Amino acid sequence: MMLHPTLDILAQLRLNGMLKALQEQLDMPEIQTLSFEERLGLLLDRELSTRENRRLQTRLKQAKLRESAAIEDLDYRVHRGLDKALMSRLAGSHWIREHLNVIITGPTGVGKTWIACALANKACRDGYRVLYYRITRLFTELFRSRADGSYPRLLQRISKAQVLIIDDLGSTPLEPSERRDLREVLEDRYGSTSTIITSQMDPKHWHSFIGDATIADGICDRLIHNAHSFKLAGESLRKKYGLNLPSQEGKEEN
Repeated sequence: MMLHPTLDILAQLRLNGMLKALQEQLDMPEIQTLSFEERLGLLLDRELSTRENRRLQTRLKQAKLRESAAIEDLDYRVHRGLDKALMSRLAGSHWIREHLNVIITGPTGVGKTWIACALANKACRDGYRVLYYRITRLFTELFRSRADGSYPRLLQRISKAQVLIIDDLGSTPLEPSERRDLREVLEDRYGSTSTIITSQMDPKHWHSFIGDATIADGICDRLIHNAHSFKLAGESLRKKYGLNLPSQEGKEEN
């Protein structure tokens, strides 16, 4: 039986998973003992898994996560005050379906950014759209978008992210335009999406760097009251381990 036309058609239809699986079947004599329906099922399974993996890679690329982190690699031997039960619940991504937030605070170097990216990575694997922004980069992009007229489009893109990471909130006091932009971003997301915040400052002190009491109330109200919050403790992992950091914390600074 000539299969070259079939292979060509699969390639033209971009059924790359089925194409690869069929080519593999041709080199596996034991496959010939399977029924047509069984072989077709194997081809379809491969096509489905190929497409799902391609979509996952697209989501990860668009997320631009700072760390290549996976929640399964979280090391509880490093004593930071992590609640294992809470982390297990968060790993299930139920908080995203419920449009809740996550706030991670603690001193520099204890793994805040890594954990945030690990949760976001799991969200990508569960099919959610994710965006990562260090707070300074977020404000820079918003400022530039005002200048070139793309501000509404950027706000829309951020609002459509089902999970948004805002990393290192409170690293510097906010300028008036920055606090307004942050309120605008959070207003668009409130009640319909989820946000992960990392900060060295406890939420009860956020008013101090936001600066305007009224805007600070609005920002905190949209972030804190529907959030899972936890505070990491301990000394910097870089300081503790030097160059021999645990694998999942290799580049973590926050």
